[in-house]
Amino acid sequence: MNRYKLILLITVILATGFLATSLVSYQVSRVSIHDSIVDSTLPLTSDNIYSEIQKDLVRPIFVSSMMASDTFLRDWIIDGETDIAKISKYLQEVQNHYGAFVSFLVSENTGNYYYGKGLLKQVNPKEERDAWYYRVRELKNPYEINVDRDMAHADVLTIFINYRVLDYQGQYLGAVGVGLTVDSVQKLISHYQLKFKRNVYFVDEQGAITLSGNFDQPLGSKIMHTSELQRLFQQAKANGTQTFEYEYDGMQQLINMRYIPELNWYLFVEQSESEATSDIRHALYINVLLCLVVTAIVVLLTHLALRRYQAELETMATTDSLTGLPNRKAFDIVIDIFLNESSRTRGALALIVLDIDHFKAINDRLGHFGGDHVLVVMARAIRACTRAADFICRWGGEEFLIVIKDCDEHSAMLLAEKIRNAVENELIAYKGEQISITASLGVAVARTGEKMEHVLDRADAAMYAAKMAGRNQVNLSRLEK
Repeated sequence: MNRYKLILLITVILATGFLATSLVSYQVSRVSIHDSIVDSTLPLTSDNIYSEIQKDLVRPIFVSSMMASDTFLRDWIIDGETDIAKISKYLQEVQNHYGAFVSFLVSENTGNYYYGKGLLKQVNPKEERDAWYYRVRELKNPYEINVDRDMAHADVLTIFINYRVLDYQGQYLGAVGVGLTVDSVQKLISHYQLKFKRNVYFVDEQGAITLSGNFDQPLGSKIMHTSELQRLFQQAKANGTQTFEYEYDGMQQLINMRYIPELNWYLFVEQSESEATSDIRHALYINVLLCLVVTAIVVLLTHLALRRYQAELETMATTDSLTGLPNRKAFDIVIDIFLNESSRTRGALALIVLDIDHFKAINDRLGHFGGDHVLVVMARAIRACTRAADFICRWGGEEFLIVIKDCDEHSAMLLAEKIRNAVENELIAYKGEQISITASLGVAVARTGEKMEHVLDRADAAMYAAKMAGRNQVNLSRLEK
């Protein structure tokens, strides 16, 4: 039982130690990844995406700038806009050559809105959809990027580069530019998401998603899942650029937000902490599994070692180291088994107590090593006379005890006499001497229900009676009637 308690304790200590180490390592790694995402990864990704956006918008801005400074276009406006076919062809060529979705020109003199297929309309300051033009007219910067619906293409949501056109004296002539479909820009955003492995989308001042590469975030949908996110968004708007986190659907979300002045939108770069830590979480599961396997192996090996050493200790504790016979403790262990078996089979159980005659004199003459040698030879002689089922033990000093199963008085006496005769005829060689010894034996057969202590006393008394009668003989303790 103590062994099993020790095994349990070792199992608990190993499992607790391994699991604690794995969990602490996981927690430290998770915090490290969290801090890395918040402090560097998300802001750096946001910067990279912003640079990518600017790079992707440089080409249409450059095209619009080229159109605004083109002498043909300016001269055509100054000359009175007489041939619409020429400007339509020009705008169509720009559109085809540079891969723009639309190219346009709005004249300040006439208010005419030209595109690749001719005259579309006239802008009107009272028309809400034409407000962009009058805003561009008052711009201090040479251009703006504006997201609006394109009337020339069934109100497709389009990103326009609106560039101011000036004459040779710097007077305002109108607005010119090109447009990119939002769909094409969304493909760019999807490309950013795959490239940087982050969720990327744009949000306006009201928190509505204007562009997204994720189909789970449709355009126009609000990002205000919770009041906490709304508060964080307002706070981030005030700071311009900020990394913050919030919990949504039981998962921690990490977000970097920055203002994009060219679009008047906010760029959101988002990452789920759970996804970011999935690798170390899988590593944790593997570590836990390995810990359990290692714990099981260590416990198994410990169990086997303890069982082996316990068996060795038990053998040492129950074996006489000199003769190799079981000792008195072994007798205490097995005697109950013999008694139970004898009771079950109703067979008689006989005990023989043997004592070497004049052993003290032998010890004094040969010394202790000589006496030990005599005991070893005695044990061998007794074992040679008994069956494998019989139990022989060194009872103490020069005394031996033999327990015989299924044996009556007659058979016990025959066996005792056989042993006595074998001992008497055994010549023991030691240091060039031939030593002969004798033994006195007492025999007792257990009565039904008789306590073993009483049987031992009777056998011991019979042995002493044999000694008193002259030694080298067998005496039987007879049953009283």
